[in-house]
Amino acid sequence: MIDHLPTFTELAVADITVGARLRPFAEAEVQALVDLIAEFGQTTPILVRRKKTGFVLVDGLHRLEATRRAGLTTIPVRVYSMTDDDAQLLESSQNLVGGLSPLDDAVFLSAWKRAHLAKHPETAQGVAGALARHGLQGTSESFAEIVAAKRAVSIRHVRRIITAGERLGRGNLDALRGAKRPVTLKDLVELSRIGDAEERDAVILRLSVGNAKSAADARRTLKAEAGDVQPPAKDPVQEAFTALSKLWSRAPLEARRRFVAENEPQLSNLLGQARDARVINEKLGLDAADAKGSAVLAARAERMKGSDA
Repeated sequence: MIDHLPTFTELAVADITVGARLRPFAEAEVQALVDLIAEFGQTTPILVRRKKTGFVLVDGLHRLEATRRAGLTTIPVRVYSMTDDDAQLLESSQNLVGGLSPLDDAVFLSAWKRAHLAKHPETAQGVAGALARHGLQGTSESFAEIVAAKRAVSIRHVRRIITAGERLGRGNLDALRGAKRPVTLKDLVELSRIGDAEERDAVILRLSVGNAKSAADARRTLKAEAGDVQPPAKDPVQEAFTALSKLWSRAPLEARRRFVAENEPQLSNLLGQARDARVINEKLGLDAADAKGSAVLAARAERMKGSDA
């Protein structure tokens, strides 16, 4: 519970303790803030809470770190008196306002849910509906419904993100933050579907070291290695296209010219077909590279063959 409105003051940077955080600071963001502070000073207060042991950071890790690196000894603060749940709720809500990566979004949403339900247990899924049926509640909205309404997304979408955040431990988060490929929302949705912790850890490991393009790809590969399913069938056209593209990109210019000269009739015919396919796609309102145009041309060619026969 927040006892009173925050007080505005300045505190010594050294007097502010940084406890456990929902996410570490980003080096690039800190460096950018150091440059701004050097030119304009620290103008935006951070949020701290007063405890018996001193002042503990609630929100503003990047600003605090940048102020320290800029060599300033004090920083403007808003001082609150609040419970642990209120502190986490405030930290989560502050970060959810701005743009977050899908991974951090899941972390902060799950943290917000924990803090929100601690303060408002009547909004738990199922409890809210039961209270509503008996007319005993002030609001029948569950936590997921509240967030879904604010973001204009489906409740199911919110619950999947939260589930992913709830199932990721600190080690999982560190591994995913260091992954070679950015973790996508699809990856998080896929991770939320994995109930087995060992399988989830194995999928996260593959993502973190770059051995899988996505969480779904990692799951398929793991199952294939275990003999559960066969890997997806290869596309011979795609494989041939990739091979040709590699050869063309590596070939010397003179080799390309010779190839074009010797295959000019076929290439001219293919270029004509490509132009016709683009025209068809434009008329259909499709992307120029869509396969629909080529399919229409192929069907037309087959009909012409049949009429000639």
